Amino acid sequence: MFGYYLNLALRSFRRNKALTALMVLAIALGIGACMTTLTVFRVLSGDPIPEKSDRLFYVQLDPQPLRGMLPGEEPEDQVTRLDAETLLREKRGLHQAMMTGGSVTVTPERGDIAPFYTDARYTSADFFPMFATPFLHGTGWRAEDDDANARVAVISRELNERVFGGQDSVGKTLAIGDTPLRIVGVLGNWQPTPKFYDMNQSRFGTVEDVFVPFSTSRDLKLGRSGKMNCWGDTGGDETGLNAPCVWMQYWVELEHSGQAADYKAYLDNYSAQQKAAGRFEREPNTRLRNVMAWLDYNRIVPNDVVMQLWLGFGFLLVCLLNTVGLLLAKFLRRSGEIGVRRALGASRLEVFKQCLVEAGTVGLAGGTIGLGLALLGLWAVRQQPTSYARLAHLDGTMLLTTFLIAVVASLLAGLLPAWRAMQVTPAIQLKSQ
Repeated sequence: MFGYYLNLALRSFRRNKALTALMVLAIALGIGACMTTLTVFRVLSGDPIPEKSDRLFYVQLDPQPLRGMLPGEEPEDQVTRLDAETLLREKRGLHQAMMTGGSVTVTPERGDIAPFYTDARYTSADFFPMFATPFLHGTGWRAEDDDANARVAVISRELNERVFGGQDSVGKTLAIGDTPLRIVGVLGNWQPTPKFYDMNQSRFGTVEDVFVPFSTSRDLKLGRSGKMNCWGDTGGDETGLNAPCVWMQYWVELEHSGQAADYKAYLDNYSAQQKAAGRFEREPNTRLRNVMAWLDYNRIVPNDVVMQLWLGFGFLLVCLLNTVGLLLAKFLRRSGEIGVRRALGASRLEVFKQCLVEAGTVGLAGGTIGLGLALLGLWAVRQQPTSYARLAHLDGTMLLTTFLIAVVASLLAGLLPAWRAMQVTPAIQLKSQ
């Protein structure tokens, strides 16, 4: 019967071309606006590392002085170098990594490539297994390299192609400034979105090109970047071990999420020890957030994107209300035809099904055009000067979602008109013929 009802729907479209075009256009406009905003929202709010996001935790401590303290306030978003190195040394997690961002000068050996600046990350050995980074060649460095200030580096695939022509560069040297570093690994395709491990720089930017042991970066005095907050005498060196400055990010991976309470207690105990030693002035004020909680805390989805999402769904609702009116007018105009069908033995349920199939077909046609409008809308988003604009692409999941929403929305819009149509009384219609 479905094929028969589909054939009737197509015939009805040909008889009422203008009315059908209006309904398809209404659905298409609503779907185009809705899917454009929904796709952007999905890109920004997705889980960047779903296989272990519930086991990765961001550490926050409160080393600030008592002056200016507000009850219940959040601790600093970053930690001091001394705290990061101490926690790293105590190794209370499955993996742990301290890190910060920077910028370095790369001097290629090839004379046809001029020296250039690129982004770098100064971190520790566990960064790579903890964040499950894929490697095209080689591996990350060892923990012993952190302790030895080893002259080693991991580079991105893009930098490898730019400097070494895409060849296996493991074992070769890369000049950072005037210092040659031995390449131990080349990353594969890795682009977590958002770049959750450091929320202080470009949240939707590309991954850094050069990864260097943190100890090596300090030994070579490589330039750093990102937010820093100091509250005391730094002795002229804000990045020094004992400087009262927060500028490091610290992540820990636990074996399972249930260990979070124990690790939080460890952080509280550590803070109490630092207070007893005179380093911390405040009572223990720590936070331990997993990846998704950390993204929520940082409000990774801009308010304007959330507002646009609600506006998109609101516009779809308005379009659906218009479609309800058009379907109602179309079905009731065919009361005579429906009355004849009823008189020939068709049940009310069969009439209801026929009308819903017609409404669903309208939705399918509207979804097809709406898909084109959504692609156009996403292209417009990519032209905007925002950090996330380049990510606005429709993937396979959202493609299927487009047609699903279009069909479901049109079926919902067709419920009332279909119900009214099946209430047509055959006798009255036959008398009026």
